[in-house]
Amino acid sequence: MWKFPGGLSEPGEDIGDTAVREVFEETGIKSEFRSLLSIRQQHTHPGAFGKSDMYIICRLKPYSFTINFCQRECLKCEWMNLSDLVKTKNTTPITSRVARLLLYGYKEGFDKIDLTMEELPAVTGLFYKLYHKKLPDNYKTMTGMD
Repeated sequence: MWKFPGGLSEPGEDIGDTAVREVFEETGIKSEFRSLLSIRQQHTHPGAFGKSDMYIICRLKPYSFTINFCQRECLKCEWMNLSDLVKTKNTTPITSRVARLLLYGYKEGFDKIDLTMEELPAVTGLFYKLYHKKLPDNYKTMTGMD
């Protein structure tokens, strides 16, 4: 089955950093985190160590294109046209849906599908990352409903 690269986060590792690391480990492709595309939630997943599973799909920008895939984790690895990936029967439902999301983003603009990240201060003095649809600038500083 064709699928996108992925894997588990290391303790304390941010979502985008996990995606970039996993893509590099599995394919040899260097990339940069751009956004979240979707989140799958599943309970009683056999590989989730008895916990509920959250599978987060990110959009990355590649900086290299030569594939040097990990033969311990992958049987085959190649760049595919998204239109072909959508049509293939040899893929997972989530891969097919994400390919459709990406085609929609390319055609209509990624602002229609992306959840972007903004780092905000927490009340504890630390910072957290909030993922959301991009707010127009005039809403970022709005103090009340005008």
